[in-house]
Amino acid sequence: MVISGFSSLSFLKSEYPENRHTGYVIPFGGINMEYITTTLSNLLQQTAFLNLTFGNIVMIFVALIFLYLAIGKGFEPLLLLPISFGMLLVNIYPDIMRSIEDSSNGVGGLLHYFYLLDEWSILPSLIFMGVGAMTDFGPLIANPKSFLLGAAAQFGIYGAYFMAIFMGFNDKAAAAISIIGGADGPTSIFLAGKLGQTGLMGPIAVAAYSYMALVPIIQPPIMKLLTTKEEREIRMEQLRPVSKLEKILFPVVVTIVVCMILPTTAPLVGMLMLGNLFRESGVVKQLTETASNALMYIVVIFLGTSVGATTSAEAFLNLDTIKIVVLGLIAFALGTAAGVIFGKIMCKVTHGKVNPLIGSAGVSAVPMAARVSQKVGSEADPTNFLLMHAMGPNVAGVIGTAVAAGTFMAIFGVK
Repeated sequence: MVISGFSSLSFLKSEYPENRHTGYVIPFGGINMEYITTTLSNLLQQTAFLNLTFGNIVMIFVALIFLYLAIGKGFEPLLLLPISFGMLLVNIYPDIMRSIEDSSNGVGGLLHYFYLLDEWSILPSLIFMGVGAMTDFGPLIANPKSFLLGAAAQFGIYGAYFMAIFMGFNDKAAAAISIIGGADGPTSIFLAGKLGQTGLMGPIAVAAYSYMALVPIIQPPIMKLLTTKEEREIRMEQLRPVSKLEKILFPVVVTIVVCMILPTTAPLVGMLMLGNLFRESGVVKQLTETASNALMYIVVIFLGTSVGATTSAEAFLNLDTIKIVVLGLIAFALGTAAGVIFGKIMCKVTHGKVNPLIGSAGVSAVPMAARVSQKVGSEADPTNFLLMHAMGPNVAGVIGTAVAAGTFMAIFGVK
């Protein structure tokens, strides 16, 4: 009788004592015991418990905090949730971000392939197309002076650039870090990839998206500090109606003008305006819905998890990360302050027709920054409606941040 490759079980009787219940004995010594011990040891070593470092434990704790903020507090959950989960995965199983070159079998980790789409600037550009398909540029077209407020809010970017150089970063790293001041995660990722600062992409992206989520907390104190109650109560005239032709021509004209001056902005500005043209043309409803919904959310999943996966303990827990977080906060605060101050100047020039609060919306966190302007204004006067006025600088800030990124690329000769 052959059982499992053995001619019989009788050989067990000859070498090992009988089991009083079965007549046979499971061997405990020799090669069989060594095999069992080795197998159990290998299984134990394959678990994450023995491979976790103190840094990994810290980052897992940070990931859990971010998950709580996303789910429990609702802080930008569409972005913070996939980012924090990617952070959790890479610190439990680092090989999920293993590159093809470091792989023994020529196959990289799952999230490494997602991350390549970040490095190649594909995902940030697709995000811009989705934003364009969801954005109404009507308030900006109705009040072109909003472009100035959007431009003023970019001051934080250039201020942070020089501060980063002062703190020891090289010029390209300083440029990539400074874009955080625009509160624009996709542009931060885009520029870091283009300038070859992939080692800093994780901290930069996490800082940028974190400050996007914290717009309602960071901006109001700065806005109230720089304005008087009378200024916050200023009512602005209703915006003029914008024709359909103007809305169709706007993305075409902006693309031609901006991309002719700064061709390096074409991936971002071009995709932003293409998405908006989908929306305003009215003849490609299916493309508009796809770009603003299904495609947008698929890209957010890829982008968020891959960005979160760059925050391994080795890459994230260092002095440079602390510098980046601090510089990002300073840049964002400077951008907000610059927008409000320029709003005060416009208020004086127009003899009180511009509420300075809308200047803070010049950062490109759409539409959170515009909502904050509305909220702070309504605290001073509950009947004051500033949202549509603030949307002008807000969408101008999206274009302004992309132009700032293109300017840095042109300075460093990157195409």
